[in-house]
Amino acid sequence: MQPWTPDSPNRVIPGDNLEVTAALPDASFTLVYLDPPFNTGRSQSRQSTTNVRSAAGSIRGFKGQQYERIRGDLMSYDDRFEDYWSFLEPRLTEAWRLLADDGTLYLHLDYREAHYAKVLLDALFGRECFLNEIIWAYDYGAKSKSRWPTKHDTILVYVKNPVGYFFNSEAVDREPYMAPGLVTPEKAARGKLPTDVWWHTIVSPTGREKTGYPTQKPEGILRRIVQASSREGDWVLDFFAGSGTTGAVAGALGRRFVLVDQSPEAVAVIRARLAAASVDFD
Repeated sequence: MQPWTPDSPNRVIPGDNLEVTAALPDASFTLVYLDPPFNTGRSQSRQSTTNVRSAAGSIRGFKGQQYERIRGDLMSYDDRFEDYWSFLEPRLTEAWRLLADDGTLYLHLDYREAHYAKVLLDALFGRECFLNEIIWAYDYGAKSKSRWPTKHDTILVYVKNPVGYFFNSEAVDREPYMAPGLVTPEKAARGKLPTDVWWHTIVSPTGREKTGYPTQKPEGILRRIVQASSREGDWVLDFFAGSGTTGAVAGALGRRFVLVDQSPEAVAVIRARLAAASVDFD
């Protein structure tokens, strides 16, 4: 396969995402969406990284705290997180490198890791680069009777440049008012802009989107992200591509994309899905 450049066609790349992303040029993507495994469930080898956020060669977090200090404090607090972050950290460092100056990262996690990731992303990107914590709420599946049922995911949103990032709320599909009688008929007909709480069903087991991939995310979630944080013709990157929802949505909206996944099953699902949607790719 030819090396990727901004003049390349849409691309689906099989392989280890850390190796693949290392070969991609700096600042090439307006949008990076990542939906990593919420809990790897296996031991990961520790992997150091030489990529750093600042030209001076050091990363400082909130109130000047050392990045390494913040990471060390959290890892000593929760041994399980040390293993998870040794897997995820170098990939998020690559995401920062690959983002264009006006680019945005969306990191999709669940309640078990989101709070740790927030503190460490504040250090890695800079707290001033935190844009939003999005809550995707849904209501499907088993309901616990011993605690409040867990029915949401968290999407952390960070920008490369806090004063120069791209965001277009007017491009986002509007949603119905929850109390349409409290607004004018004109407003009710137009709908309202989404907030940082997104009520959206999961992928229906019998719906047209269903690919059979176990962690598939609904197109409606990705559609909102792609609409808001990229323009037609911009490059979108997803290197935990899974079922290919990011590519399907990006292609439908006129964006260009690179999808990466190590699983042969995932790559087969992605290729079949894009081909069925008549989305061109290599």
